[in-house]
Amino acid sequence: MNSKELIIEAGRTESQYWRDLWKYRELFYFLAWRDILVRYKQTIIGMAWALIRPFLTMVVFSVVFGSLAKLPTEGNTPYPIMVFAALLPWQFFSGALSECSNSLINNANLLSKVYFPRLIVPTSAVIVSFVDFMISGIILLGLMAYYNFIPDWRILTLPLFILIAFAASMGTGLWLAALNVEYRDFRYIVPFIVQFGLYISPVGFSSQVVPPEWRLIYSLNPMVGVIDGFRWAILGGESQIYFPGFALSTGLVVLILVSGIWYFRRMERTFADVV
Repeated sequence: MNSKELIIEAGRTESQYWRDLWKYRELFYFLAWRDILVRYKQTIIGMAWALIRPFLTMVVFSVVFGSLAKLPTEGNTPYPIMVFAALLPWQFFSGALSECSNSLINNANLLSKVYFPRLIVPTSAVIVSFVDFMISGIILLGLMAYYNFIPDWRILTLPLFILIAFAASMGTGLWLAALNVEYRDFRYIVPFIVQFGLYISPVGFSSQVVPPEWRLIYSLNPMVGVIDGFRWAILGGESQIYFPGFALSTGLVVLILVSGIWYFRRMERTFADVV
């Protein structure tokens, strides 16, 4: 069995911290795989839940916003495809928030006994939601086949918007994970944030229905830029992106990610004592 010597140098934790992240990559793999298995443990249909939940949400949103409220779609895109193109990043984001916020509390025993970069814990929690995101993509492919919808060249830019969604999820998740250790009120606040965010984000409707004079202010919600980017890449054709709002949302995502890493690193040394 191979073993590696770990030297923790006093006063030099900053310089060795990022190297330790790489050294502890096997712990990251283990935590991510464990969380994936636990998520669907003792369920009858297992990972099929990752397909059922977004599919039923898409059906409800299509009926309420598309059939009853008669809200317009983008171009000639079938309404269910427009909704699901937004549900993919939203479900990834909301799932990551829920998993991250409790990740440090759920691993309290590990935090208080063993040294390792704590950043591994919330990051592995985000990976679990990302796996659900990849599985849910099967529904989008099925909808495209059902409606005979063929995306254009813009679909090649989708990885860029996935990266932005990952940054938004990671940054917000780090904030909530660190705050939840200090203030357990956040276990009640996070579900409210997820529910409220669903209402104010353009998931069930196109952000083009927002009056032009409010589009820039509306883009202060970072998920507006993420969702609009996903729709622009997936729907192609007449789907347009509001670039000033997208630039504002993307800038906020970068700010949230950088500040989230900074705050998490600042509070990290106190986790073992407080948790």
